[in-house]
Amino acid sequence: MISDTQGYNIVILRSDEHNPRISSLEGHPFVQTPNMERLAEMGTVYESHYCPSPLCMPSRSSFIAGRWVHDIQTYNNCGIFSVDTPSYGQVLDKQGVHSVFFGKVDGYCPVEKMGFSEMHGKGFRSPGDINFGRKPITVRPIISKTGKERQDGWGPEEPPKRSRGDNRTVEAAVQWLQTTGKTMDQPWSMEINISNPHFPQYVSEELWDLYEGHDDLPEHGGDVESAQHPYALDLREHFQTDKFREESVRGLRRGYYGCVTFMDRKIGQMLDVLESTGLIENTIFAYTSDHGEMLGKFGMWWKCSLYDDSVRAPLIVAGPGFGRGVISKTAVSQLDLQASIFDAVGANRPDSWVGTPLQTLAIDDTDHVAFSEFHGHGVRGSGYVIRKGKWKYIHNCEAPHQLFDIERDRDELHNQFENEPAVAADMEIELRKICDPEKENVRADAFTERQLKAIDDADLEYLPGGHAAYRADS
Repeated sequence: MISDTQGYNIVILRSDEHNPRISSLEGHPFVQTPNMERLAEMGTVYESHYCPSPLCMPSRSSFIAGRWVHDIQTYNNCGIFSVDTPSYGQVLDKQGVHSVFFGKVDGYCPVEKMGFSEMHGKGFRSPGDINFGRKPITVRPIISKTGKERQDGWGPEEPPKRSRGDNRTVEAAVQWLQTTGKTMDQPWSMEINISNPHFPQYVSEELWDLYEGHDDLPEHGGDVESAQHPYALDLREHFQTDKFREESVRGLRRGYYGCVTFMDRKIGQMLDVLESTGLIENTIFAYTSDHGEMLGKFGMWWKCSLYDDSVRAPLIVAGPGFGRGVISKTAVSQLDLQASIFDAVGANRPDSWVGTPLQTLAIDDTDHVAFSEFHGHGVRGSGYVIRKGKWKYIHNCEAPHQLFDIERDRDELHNQFENEPAVAADMEIELRKICDPEKENVRADAFTERQLKAIDDADLEYLPGGHAAYRADS
Protein backbone atom coordinates (compact mmCIF):
# COMPACT_ATOMS: atom_id res chain seq x y z
CA MET A 1 0.00 0.00 0.00
CA ILE A 2 1.32 3.45 -0.93
CA SER A 3 1.41 5.85 2.03
CA ASP A 4 0.62 9.57 1.90
CA THR A 5 4.36 10.28 1.47
CA GLN A 6 4.73 7.96 -1.53
CA GLY A 7 3.90 8.02 -5.21
CA TYR A 8 5.83 11.20 -5.99
CA ASN A 9 8.74 12.21 -8.21
CA ILE A 10 11.94 13.42 -6.57
CA VAL A 11 14.60 15.82 -7.85
CA ILE A 12 17.90 16.30 -6.03
CA LEU A 13 20.19 19.18 -6.96
CA ARG A 14 23.67 18.64 -5.53
CA SER A 15 26.40 21.25 -5.52
CA ASP A 16 30.05 20.60 -4.72
CA GLU A 17 31.88 21.84 -1.62
CA HIS A 18 29.25 24.16 -0.13
CA ASN A 19 29.84 25.21 3.46
CA PRO A 20 26.25 25.55 4.73
CA ARG A 21 27.16 28.58 6.84
CA ILE A 22 27.94 30.53 3.69
CA SER A 23 24.33 31.39 2.95
CA SER A 24 21.78 33.95 4.06
CA LEU A 25 19.70 31.03 5.28
CA GLU A 26 22.17 30.44 8.11
CA GLY A 27 22.48 34.12 8.89
CA HIS A 28 25.53 35.07 6.88
CA PRO A 29 25.67 38.87 6.98
CA PHE A 30 26.18 39.57 3.28
CA VAL A 31 26.17 36.41 1.10
CA GLN A 32 23.13 36.49 -1.18
CA THR A 33 21.23 33.20 -1.50
CA PRO A 34 17.58 34.23 -2.01
CA ASN A 35 16.63 30.95 -3.66
CA MET A 36 17.82 28.89 -0.71
CA GLU A 37 15.49 31.09 1.37
CA ARG A 38 12.72 30.59 -1.19
CA LEU A 39 13.13 26.82 -1.00
CA ALA A 40 13.26 26.93 2.80
CA GLU A 41 9.91 28.75 2.90
CA MET A 42 8.47 25.91 0.82
CA GLY A 43 9.99 23.06 2.80
CA THR A 44 12.20 21.80 5.64
CA VAL A 45 15.75 22.85 6.49
CA TYR A 46 17.94 20.22 8.15
CA GLU A 47 20.39 22.14 10.30
CA SER A 48 22.36 19.07 11.42
CA HIS A 49 22.91 17.24 8.14
CA TYR A 50 26.19 15.39 7.59
CA CYS A 51 27.78 13.99 4.46
CA PRO A 52 29.02 10.36 4.42
CA SER A 53 32.62 11.57 4.13
CA PRO A 54 34.14 15.04 3.58
CA LEU A 55 35.68 14.14 0.22
CA CYS A 56 34.15 13.99 -3.27
CA MET A 57 34.44 10.37 -4.39
CA PRO A 58 33.83 8.70 -1.00
CA SER A 59 30.82 10.91 -0.25
CA ARG A 60 29.21 10.54 -3.66
CA SER A 61 29.94 6.81 -3.85
CA SER A 62 28.35 6.18 -0.48
CA PHE A 63 25.20 8.06 -1.51
CA ILE A 64 24.90 6.26 -4.82
CA ALA A 65 25.51 2.85 -3.23
CA GLY A 66 23.41 3.34 -0.09
CA ARG A 67 26.26 1.99 2.03
CA TRP A 68 28.86 3.49 4.36
CA VAL A 69 32.25 4.41 2.96
CA HIS A 70 34.10 1.80 5.05
CA ASP A 71 31.68 -0.85 3.80
CA ILE A 72 32.43 -0.28 0.10
CA GLN A 73 36.03 0.85 0.75
CA THR A 74 35.91 4.03 -1.30
CA TYR A 75 38.30 5.73 1.09
CA ASN A 76 39.82 8.39 -1.17
CA ASN A 77 39.74 10.01 -4.60
CA CYS A 78 41.68 7.22 -6.30
CA GLY A 79 39.69 4.93 -8.57
CA ILE A 80 42.38 2.45 -9.52
CA PHE A 81 40.09 -0.24 -8.06
CA SER A 82 36.37 -0.01 -8.80
CA VAL A 83 33.57 -1.50 -6.69
CA ASP A 84 30.94 -3.97 -7.90
CA THR A 85 27.77 -2.89 -6.12
CA PRO A 86 24.40 -1.71 -7.47
CA SER A 87 23.53 1.98 -7.54
CA TYR A 88 20.24 3.31 -6.25
CA GLY A 89 19.42 4.20 -9.86
CA GLN A 90 19.85 0.60 -10.92
CA VAL A 91 17.73 -0.71 -8.04
CA LEU A 92 14.97 1.75 -8.94
CA ASP A 93 15.18 0.92 -12.64
CA LYS A 94 14.73 -2.80 -11.97
CA GLN A 95 11.49 -1.95 -10.15
CA GLY A 96 10.21 0.07 -13.08
CA VAL A 97 11.05 3.49 -11.59
CA HIS A 98 12.75 5.69 -14.16
CA SER A 99 16.01 7.03 -12.71
CA VAL A 100 17.87 9.93 -14.35
CA PHE A 101 21.31 11.34 -13.56
CA PHE A 102 22.89 14.57 -14.82
CA GLY A 103 26.35 16.05 -14.23
CA LYS A 104 29.32 15.02 -12.16
CA VAL A 105 29.26 11.36 -11.07
CA ASP A 106 32.64 10.82 -9.37
CA GLY A 107 31.55 7.41 -8.14
CA TYR A 108 32.90 3.99 -7.31
CA CYS A 109 32.83 2.50 -10.82
CA PRO A 110 32.77 3.64 -14.46
CA VAL A 111 29.73 5.72 -15.37
CA GLU A 112 28.43 3.22 -17.94
CA LYS A 113 28.15 0.56 -15.22
CA MET A 114 26.05 2.63 -12.82
CA GLY A 115 22.79 1.26 -14.19
CA PHE A 116 20.58 4.36 -14.12
CA SER A 117 17.71 4.38 -16.61
CA GLU A 118 19.31 7.46 -18.15
CA MET A 119 22.88 8.56 -17.48
CA HIS A 120 23.83 12.04 -18.62
CA GLY A 121 26.83 12.29 -16.36
CA LYS A 122 30.56 11.82 -16.48
CA GLY A 123 33.54 11.47 -14.21
CA PHE A 124 35.30 8.34 -12.95
CA ARG A 125 38.74 8.74 -11.41
CA SER A 126 40.86 6.14 -13.12
CA PRO A 127 43.24 6.26 -11.45
CA GLY A 128 42.68 9.88 -10.36
CA ASP A 129 44.36 11.21 -7.23
CA ILE A 130 47.71 9.67 -6.30
CA ASN A 131 48.58 11.78 -3.25
CA PHE A 132 46.71 9.89 -0.56
CA GLY A 133 49.49 8.13 1.34
CA ARG A 134 48.86 8.02 5.10
CA LYS A 135 52.06 6.49 6.46
CA PRO A 136 53.89 8.66 5.73
CA ILE A 137 51.44 11.39 4.86
CA THR A 138 51.86 12.57 1.30
CA VAL A 139 52.44 16.30 0.84
CA ARG A 140 50.33 17.55 -2.04
CA PRO A 141 51.95 19.66 -4.77
CA ILE A 142 51.14 23.33 -4.28
CA ILE A 143 50.77 23.66 -8.07
CA SER A 144 47.24 22.87 -9.24
CA LYS A 145 46.09 21.16 -12.43
CA THR A 146 45.98 24.58 -14.11
CA GLY A 147 49.71 25.03 -13.57
CA LYS A 148 49.18 27.85 -11.07
CA GLU A 149 49.65 27.75 -7.33
CA ARG A 150 46.47 26.59 -5.61
CA GLN A 151 46.30 29.77 -3.58
CA ASP A 152 46.02 31.81 -6.79
CA GLY A 153 42.83 30.11 -7.99
CA TRP A 154 40.47 33.08 -7.65
CA GLY A 155 39.25 36.20 -9.41
CA PRO A 156 36.97 37.30 -12.27
CA GLU A 157 36.89 35.24 -15.46
CA GLU A 158 34.67 35.69 -18.50
CA PRO A 159 33.00 33.34 -18.72
CA PRO A 160 34.07 31.05 -15.87
CA LYS A 161 34.79 27.57 -17.24
CA ARG A 162 33.11 25.73 -14.37
CA SER A 163 30.00 27.89 -14.59
CA ARG A 164 29.67 27.12 -18.30
CA GLY A 165 29.62 23.42 -17.50
CA ASP A 166 27.08 23.91 -14.72
CA ASN A 167 24.84 25.90 -17.05
CA ARG A 168 24.89 23.08 -19.60
CA THR A 169 24.09 20.48 -16.94
CA VAL A 170 21.13 22.39 -15.51
CA GLU A 171 19.81 23.35 -18.96
CA ALA A 172 19.83 19.67 -19.98
CA ALA A 173 17.91 18.76 -16.84
CA VAL A 174 15.43 21.57 -17.46
CA GLN A 175 14.83 20.33 -21.00
CA TRP A 176 14.21 16.80 -19.71
CA LEU A 177 11.65 18.09 -17.22
CA GLN A 178 9.90 20.19 -19.86
CA THR A 179 9.67 17.34 -22.35
CA THR A 180 9.91 13.91 -20.71
CA GLY A 181 9.34 14.52 -17.02
CA LYS A 182 5.96 16.21 -17.28
CA THR A 183 4.60 13.48 -19.59
CA MET A 184 5.49 10.44 -17.45
CA ASP A 185 2.58 8.81 -15.66
CA GLN A 186 4.64 7.05 -12.99
CA PRO A 187 6.98 8.43 -10.31
CA TRP A 188 10.60 9.01 -11.35
CA SER A 189 13.84 10.21 -9.75
CA MET A 190 16.35 12.77 -10.96
CA GLU A 191 19.75 13.73 -9.58
CA ILE A 192 21.56 16.82 -10.91
CA ASN A 193 25.17 17.51 -9.93
CA ILE A 194 26.87 20.85 -10.48
CA SER A 195 30.46 21.80 -9.65
CA ASN A 196 30.09 25.22 -8.01
CA PRO A 197 31.14 26.46 -5.50
CA HIS A 198 34.10 24.01 -5.60
CA PHE A 199 37.62 25.43 -5.81
CA PRO A 200 39.05 27.25 -7.77
CA GLN A 201 37.07 30.40 -7.06
CA TYR A 202 36.70 31.96 -10.50
CA VAL A 203 33.49 33.92 -11.05
CA SER A 204 31.98 36.29 -13.58
CA GLU A 205 32.79 39.99 -13.42
CA GLU A 206 29.24 40.63 -12.20
CA LEU A 207 29.56 38.23 -9.25
CA TRP A 208 33.08 39.39 -8.44
CA ASP A 209 31.83 42.98 -8.30
CA LEU A 210 28.84 41.93 -6.21
CA TYR A 211 31.20 41.10 -3.34
CA GLU A 212 33.49 44.07 -3.65
CA GLY A 213 34.71 45.00 -0.19
CA HIS A 214 33.93 41.52 1.18
CA ASP A 215 37.36 39.99 0.72
CA ASP A 216 37.47 39.18 4.43
CA LEU A 217 39.55 36.91 6.65
CA PRO A 218 38.35 33.90 8.68
CA GLU A 219 37.15 34.71 12.16
CA HIS A 220 39.18 31.84 13.63
CA GLY A 221 42.64 31.25 12.20
CA GLY A 222 45.45 28.79 12.73
CA ASP A 223 46.29 29.89 16.26
CA VAL A 224 43.22 28.59 18.16
CA GLU A 225 43.21 25.27 20.04
CA SER A 226 41.20 23.33 17.46
CA ALA A 227 43.62 24.42 14.75
CA GLN A 228 46.44 22.76 16.71
CA HIS A 229 44.86 19.32 16.78
CA PRO A 230 47.22 16.77 15.14
CA TYR A 231 44.77 15.99 12.31
CA ALA A 232 44.33 19.72 11.61
CA LEU A 233 48.11 20.19 11.49
CA ASP A 234 48.36 17.15 9.19
CA LEU A 235 45.93 18.68 6.72
CA ARG A 236 47.62 22.07 6.82
CA GLU A 237 50.94 20.40 6.00
CA HIS A 238 49.41 18.13 3.34
CA PHE A 239 47.85 21.07 1.46
CA GLN A 240 50.64 23.51 2.46
CA THR A 241 48.01 26.07 3.38
CA ASP A 242 50.21 27.80 5.94
CA LYS A 243 52.06 29.22 2.93
CA PHE A 244 48.98 31.08 1.68
CA ARG A 245 49.41 34.83 1.37
CA GLU A 246 46.80 37.09 2.98
CA GLU A 247 45.93 38.42 -0.47
CA SER A 248 45.06 34.91 -1.61
CA VAL A 249 43.01 34.14 1.49
CA ARG A 250 40.95 37.27 0.88
CA GLY A 251 40.61 36.59 -2.85
CA LEU A 252 39.58 32.97 -2.39
CA ARG A 253 36.90 33.91 0.10
CA ARG A 254 35.52 36.70 -2.09
CA GLY A 255 35.44 34.38 -5.09
CA TYR A 256 33.74 31.65 -3.04
CA TYR A 257 30.91 34.00 -2.09
CA GLY A 258 30.31 34.65 -5.78
CA CYS A 259 30.37 30.93 -6.57
CA VAL A 260 27.74 30.33 -3.87
CA THR A 261 25.45 32.98 -5.34
CA PHE A 262 25.91 31.43 -8.79
CA MET A 263 24.89 28.08 -7.33
CA ASP A 264 21.88 29.67 -5.64
CA ARG A 265 20.66 30.87 -9.02
CA LYS A 266 20.64 27.27 -10.22
CA ILE A 267 18.27 26.43 -7.37
CA GLY A 268 16.05 29.24 -8.60
CA GLN A 269 16.20 27.95 -12.16
CA MET A 270 15.10 24.49 -11.04
CA LEU A 271 12.26 25.84 -8.92
CA ASP A 272 11.07 27.97 -11.84
CA VAL A 273 10.84 25.01 -14.21
CA LEU A 274 9.13 22.79 -11.64
CA GLU A 275 6.54 25.52 -11.14
CA SER A 276 6.08 26.34 -14.85
CA THR A 277 5.56 22.68 -15.76
CA GLY A 278 3.20 22.00 -12.87
CA LEU A 279 5.52 19.30 -11.59
CA ILE A 280 5.91 21.14 -8.29
CA GLU A 281 2.58 19.65 -7.15
CA ASN A 282 3.76 16.04 -7.20
CA THR A 283 7.54 16.38 -6.98
CA ILE A 284 9.87 16.52 -3.99
CA PHE A 285 12.79 18.87 -4.57
CA ALA A 286 15.96 18.77 -2.46
CA TYR A 287 19.09 20.89 -2.47
CA THR A 288 22.29 19.59 -0.88
CA SER A 289 26.05 19.35 -1.42
CA ASP A 290 28.56 16.51 -1.31
CA HIS A 291 30.46 18.14 1.59
CA GLY A 292 31.52 21.52 2.93
CA GLU A 293 34.56 23.79 2.69
CA MET A 294 36.82 25.02 5.52
CA LEU A 295 37.43 28.34 3.72
CA GLY A 296 40.53 29.18 5.76
CA LYS A 297 39.03 28.46 9.18
CA PHE A 298 41.66 27.03 11.55
CA GLY A 299 44.19 27.56 8.75
CA MET A 300 42.55 24.84 6.63
CA TRP A 301 41.07 24.91 3.16
CA TRP A 302 38.72 22.71 1.17
CA LYS A 303 37.45 19.51 2.78
CA CYS A 304 38.90 16.38 4.48
CA SER A 305 38.38 17.78 7.99
CA LEU A 306 35.75 16.43 10.37
CA TYR A 307 34.97 19.91 11.67
CA ASP A 308 31.48 21.07 10.73
CA ASP A 309 32.54 23.56 8.04
CA SER A 310 33.86 20.58 6.08
CA VAL A 311 31.73 17.59 7.11
CA ARG A 312 28.32 19.24 7.34
CA ALA A 313 26.40 20.06 4.16
CA PRO A 314 23.26 22.09 3.45
CA LEU A 315 20.01 20.18 3.07
CA ILE A 316 16.63 21.71 2.22
CA VAL A 317 13.74 19.50 1.09
CA ALA A 318 10.33 20.67 -0.13
CA GLY A 319 7.30 18.84 -1.43
CA PRO A 320 4.82 16.18 -0.35
CA GLY A 321 5.73 14.73 3.04
CA PHE A 322 7.74 17.76 4.17
CA GLY A 323 6.51 20.65 6.26
CA ARG A 324 6.65 24.21 4.95
CA GLY A 325 8.93 26.72 6.67
CA VAL A 326 10.17 24.07 9.09
CA ILE A 327 13.63 23.90 10.68
CA SER A 328 14.66 20.42 11.80
CA LYS A 329 17.31 20.01 14.47
CA THR A 330 17.39 16.21 14.12
CA ALA A 331 20.85 14.93 13.22
CA VAL A 332 20.62 13.29 9.79
CA SER A 333 22.94 11.74 7.24
CA GLN A 334 22.90 12.10 3.49
CA LEU A 335 22.01 8.41 3.38
CA ASP A 336 18.74 9.39 5.08
CA LEU A 337 18.15 11.57 2.02
CA GLN A 338 18.94 8.61 -0.22
CA ALA A 339 16.40 6.51 1.67
CA SER A 340 13.90 9.33 1.07
CA ILE A 341 14.09 8.68 -2.68
CA PHE A 342 12.66 5.19 -2.22
CA ASP A 343 9.98 6.41 0.15
CA ALA A 344 8.97 9.13 -2.32
CA VAL A 345 8.56 6.91 -5.37
CA GLY A 346 7.18 3.95 -3.41
CA ALA A 347 9.99 1.51 -4.24
CA ASN A 348 11.61 -1.19 -2.12
CA ARG A 349 15.08 -0.42 -0.77
CA PRO A 350 17.63 -3.19 -0.05
CA ASP A 351 17.50 -4.22 3.60
CA SER A 352 21.29 -4.03 3.92
CA TRP A 353 21.40 -0.35 2.97
CA VAL A 354 21.61 2.29 5.68
CA GLY A 355 19.49 5.37 6.22
CA THR A 356 16.00 6.33 7.38
CA PRO A 357 13.62 8.27 5.12
CA LEU A 358 13.44 11.90 6.18
CA GLN A 359 9.69 11.77 5.67
CA THR A 360 9.44 9.41 8.65
CA LEU A 361 11.64 11.38 11.09
CA ALA A 362 10.50 13.86 13.69
CA ILE A 363 12.04 17.33 13.41
CA ASP A 364 13.38 17.28 16.97
CA ASP A 365 14.53 13.70 17.47
CA THR A 366 17.46 13.94 19.89
CA ASP A 367 18.16 10.20 19.67
CA HIS A 368 18.62 9.90 15.92
CA VAL A 369 22.30 9.59 14.98
CA ALA A 370 24.21 11.02 12.03
CA PHE A 371 27.51 9.38 11.07
CA SER A 372 30.42 10.44 8.90
CA GLU A 373 33.93 9.14 8.40
CA PHE A 374 37.21 10.04 6.74
CA HIS A 375 40.02 7.72 5.67
CA GLY A 376 41.51 9.75 2.83
CA HIS A 377 44.44 12.01 2.12
CA GLY A 378 46.10 14.43 4.47
CA VAL A 379 45.76 12.74 7.86
CA ARG A 380 47.69 10.00 9.62
CA GLY A 381 44.67 7.81 10.38
CA SER A 382 40.93 7.38 10.14
CA GLY A 383 38.38 9.58 11.89
CA TYR A 384 34.65 9.26 12.60
CA VAL A 385 31.84 11.63 13.52
CA ILE A 386 28.79 10.85 15.62
CA ARG A 387 26.23 13.63 15.90
CA LYS A 388 23.36 13.07 18.33
CA GLY A 389 21.24 15.86 19.70
CA LYS A 390 23.42 18.84 20.53
CA TRP A 391 26.59 16.77 20.87
CA LYS A 392 29.17 16.01 18.24
CA TYR A 393 31.85 13.39 18.87
CA ILE A 394 34.97 13.00 16.72
CA HIS A 395 36.81 9.71 17.21
CA ASN A 396 40.35 10.11 15.86
CA CYS A 397 42.13 6.77 15.61
CA GLU A 398 45.64 8.18 15.89
CA ALA A 399 45.08 11.46 17.75
CA PRO A 400 43.06 12.72 20.74
CA HIS A 401 39.29 12.43 20.50
CA GLN A 402 37.06 15.51 20.50
CA LEU A 403 33.59 16.32 21.81
CA PHE A 404 31.71 19.54 21.12
CA ASP A 405 28.45 21.01 22.36
CA ILE A 406 27.32 22.42 19.01
CA GLU A 407 24.48 24.46 20.51
CA ARG A 408 26.85 26.42 22.75
CA ASP A 409 30.03 26.09 20.69
CA ARG A 410 29.01 26.34 17.04
CA ASP A 411 32.58 26.96 15.92
CA GLU A 412 34.01 23.92 17.72
CA LEU A 413 36.52 25.89 19.74
CA HIS A 414 36.23 24.07 23.09
CA ASN A 415 36.85 20.32 23.28
CA GLN A 416 34.68 18.83 26.05
CA PHE A 417 35.96 15.26 25.81
CA GLU A 418 37.65 15.30 29.21
CA ASN A 419 34.87 17.32 30.87
CA GLU A 420 31.93 15.16 29.75
CA PRO A 421 33.00 11.49 30.13
CA ALA A 422 29.42 10.16 30.28
CA VAL A 423 28.46 11.89 27.03
CA ALA A 424 31.68 10.73 25.35
CA ALA A 425 31.01 7.14 26.48
CA ASP A 426 27.47 7.25 25.07
CA MET A 427 28.73 8.58 21.75
CA GLU A 428 31.38 5.87 21.62
CA ILE A 429 28.64 3.26 22.05
CA GLU A 430 26.74 4.77 19.12
CA LEU A 431 29.89 4.68 16.98
CA ARG A 432 30.53 1.00 17.71
CA LYS A 433 26.97 0.13 16.70
CA ILE A 434 28.01 1.24 13.22
CA CYS A 435 31.61 -0.01 12.97
CA ASP A 436 34.75 -0.99 14.85
CA PRO A 437 36.83 2.17 14.35
CA GLU A 438 40.21 0.54 15.04
CA LYS A 439 39.48 -2.37 12.72
CA GLU A 440 38.36 -0.03 9.95
CA ASN A 441 41.47 2.09 10.42
CA VAL A 442 43.62 -1.00 9.84
CA ARG A 443 41.53 -2.02 6.81
CA ALA A 444 41.89 1.47 5.36
CA ASP A 445 45.67 1.41 5.84
CA ALA A 446 45.94 -1.96 4.09
CA PHE A 447 43.67 -0.92 1.21
CA THR A 448 45.56 2.34 0.76
CA GLU A 449 48.83 0.44 0.51
CA ARG A 450 47.30 -1.85 -2.13
CA GLN A 451 46.21 1.18 -4.12
CA LEU A 452 49.66 2.76 -3.91
CA LYS A 453 51.31 -0.47 -5.06
CA ALA A 454 48.91 -0.74 -8.01
CA ILE A 455 49.75 2.85 -8.96
CA ASP A 456 53.48 2.07 -8.80
CA ASP A 457 52.94 -0.96 -11.04
CA ALA A 458 50.80 0.88 -13.61
CA ASP A 459 52.10 2.77 -16.64
CA LEU A 460 50.94 6.24 -15.69
CA GLU A 461 51.42 9.76 -16.93
CA TYR A 462 51.70 12.12 -13.98
CA LEU A 463 49.70 15.32 -14.22
CA PRO A 464 49.87 18.65 -12.36
CA GLY A 465 48.02 18.86 -9.08
CA GLY A 466 48.79 15.34 -7.86
CA HIS A 467 46.71 13.40 -10.38
CA ALA A 468 47.58 10.80 -12.98
CA ALA A 469 46.22 9.13 -16.10
CA TYR A 470 47.02 5.92 -17.94
CA ARG A 471 49.35 6.46 -20.88
CA ALA A 472 47.61 6.34 -24.21
CA ASP A 473 49.77 3.48 -25.46
CA SER A 474 49.57 1.37 -22.29
